[in-house]
Amino acid sequence: MTFDIETIPDVDGGRRLYGLDGLSDDDVYEAMSFRQMQKSGSDFLPLHLHRIVAISVAFRSQDGFRVWTLGDESSSEAEMVQRFFDGIERFAPDLVSLNGSGFDLPVLHYRALFHGIDASRYWDNGDDNREYRYNNYLSRFHWRHIDLMDVLAGFQIRARAPLDEVAVMLGYPGKLGMSGDKVWPTYQAGDLKAIRDYCETDVVNTHLVYLHFEHMRGRIDSATLRREQALVRRSIAEMQVAHFEQYLAAWPELASDG
Repeated sequence: MTFDIETIPDVDGGRRLYGLDGLSDDDVYEAMSFRQMQKSGSDFLPLHLHRIVAISVAFRSQDGFRVWTLGDESSSEAEMVQRFFDGIERFAPDLVSLNGSGFDLPVLHYRALFHGIDASRYWDNGDDNREYRYNNYLSRFHWRHIDLMDVLAGFQIRARAPLDEVAVMLGYPGKLGMSGDKVWPTYQAGDLKAIRDYCETDVVNTHLVYLHFEHMRGRIDSATLRREQALVRRSIAEMQVAHFEQYLAAWPELASDG
């Protein structure tokens, strides 16, 4: 199960932490960013001050390949986070991400903590299931969660590469004009659908990069790689939605991917 989240500043949390009652969301965000810039030299907020507005997953099972965003546009953050951990509880999937260890999962931890979410299987490190002692979601060097950014960089921060560049390097469309720094203004403009669509294309990019990683480490052969690429192409085409039509138009069909 490949996953990705999109976040906005947790302005309600900022109000409580910094005593900013009475200020607008924009002013609270500006104050939070200024405080962070003074503290660290960057206005990127600490992970406990992010709020999740979209969680998308790409799920490869014996039944095929599916992509969707948890809940709908009216779903609360608590509902989306609970659905994510419910999926782990039900299916115990291998998780795939790009920078999931550095961003997505810590944010999910803080938001699950805040909302009182039950995520017992995710946190199991072998106390309940001995199998998880040597392969769990939490240990950096285990395979139940593969953070492609971390693994491909050899666990060296300075060797990390962004998803967009790796995907484009491999012949995939990448981000198509949207990026994480545009999520907050897009959310303020009321276009949550655009954020959810962007999150879905990100998980497709990540899943396709993961297929190359599986081929590189000998888990799938070249023929299987081509079949899996073709399955992704066919599955998102069948959804008949605009963002994947745009994605497919930017992804030339080559002999190498079926």
